Amino acid sequence: MNIRNALKNLGKLVAVAAVALSLQTAHAITVGGKNYTEQQLMAEMTTQLLKSKGIDASKKAGMGSAVLRAAQENGQIDLYWELTGTSLITFNKVTDKLNAEETYKRVRDLDAAKGLVWLNPSKANNTYALVMRRADSDSRNIKSLSDLARAVKGGTNLTFASNIEFAARPDGLKPMEAAYGFEFPRESVRRMDSGLTYQALKEKQVDIALAFATDGRIPAFDFVVLRDDKGFFPFYNLTPVIRKDTMEANPKIAPLLNALSAKLDDATMARLNANVDVDKKTIEEVATKFLKDSGLL
Repeated sequence: MNIRNALKNLGKLVAVAAVALSLQTAHAITVGGKNYTEQQLMAEMTTQLLKSKGIDASKKAGMGSAVLRAAQENGQIDLYWELTGTSLITFNKVTDKLNAEETYKRVRDLDAAKGLVWLNPSKANNTYALVMRRADSDSRNIKSLSDLARAVKGGTNLTFASNIEFAARPDGLKPMEAAYGFEFPRESVRRMDSGLTYQALKEKQVDIALAFATDGRIPAFDFVVLRDDKGFFPFYNLTPVIRKDTMEANPKIAPLLNALSAKLDDATMARLNANVDVDKKTIEEVATKFLKDSGLL
């Protein structure tokens, strides 16, 4: 009788342990995102895609780069779409000049030691860019960052709209100025939220603005991207990054994200961003339409 009870109790313990393991394995996936349109779109698309395949997922977008990365490393965020150049320079402190493939391989290997897995990179290279109104670019004959440096050093008064993060990044304002041998006067740099730089330039409140290369407002507002003729900015290929333990517990996720990554390039991201920022559609409806049109949903 005691043996029978013992076996019965053992069976209950095994069942409880199995349920606990199942819950641990199938815990809700937290998808992170930064605080600008493209990142919010990627977080929404990823969450919708995972949910459509029966994976419990929730979204936590609107975070700063450093905070988001720290949250992923400590397990609060399971996955998000990072830019290769950001990990290379900001998180891994590598300043070597690398091409797109070399950049990806370097961050993939360095971040593997931190329990992070870089999946397949997309062709969308969302590098930093400095933009001007086309008429001003033409009239001042400023087509590149070297042209800009010559103009500023020559005494031309040009105001620059920058977000706060770029002003402090190791791949940001000060290193860029050093690379091109010029410096904006302190009073000429106007710091503001990322999304406001485009409007400030459009409304002629500033002469130059910081932009992301895949932002749809660049062509929509007829801005000119100043050529980075010295190759200062690294490659910033948009890539899904997932915690290793999350990927191993949820083997269906990697193929899904790789399939989404394969659909993305500069023109596609610019169009999607413009749908939100110019056409004023919601993040949710733009994400859903793209996933359906791409055959992913």
